[in-house]
Amino acid sequence: MNTQKLQRTIVDALEDIKAQDIQVFNTTEESDLFDRVIIASGQSNRQTRALAKNVMDKVRENGGTIVGCEGEESGEWVLVDAGDIVVHIMQPAIRAYYDIEAVWGRKPVRVKLTTEKGN
Repeated sequence: MNTQKLQRTIVDALEDIKAQDIQVFNTTEESDLFDRVIIASGQSNRQTRALAKNVMDKVRENGGTIVGCEGEESGEWVLVDAGDIVVHIMQPAIRAYYDIEAVWGRKPVRVKLTTEKGN
């Protein structure tokens, strides 16, 4: 699956379970390991786990591969490795504390969310 299709699949999966503040960062110039980092917030341990599960299910349904998943036990910060894209699903307090958006430094990639499409 190409990066654009994988990105769209992941963002759609996050929107399905009402993730908040979805940010997509192009990391091709910062890392040879992956092309995108997607960061999203979930409001509870249950929601972050559900978001991660939905991302993994949708990626697999669309022919992608999940390399790994970490953090499901606590649900405060779940990382899903989808190969070319790494997804961080965090509760707001954890996200604010670690501020990993600052690591990637640049402006996020513009992504049309479902609500912007008129759905």
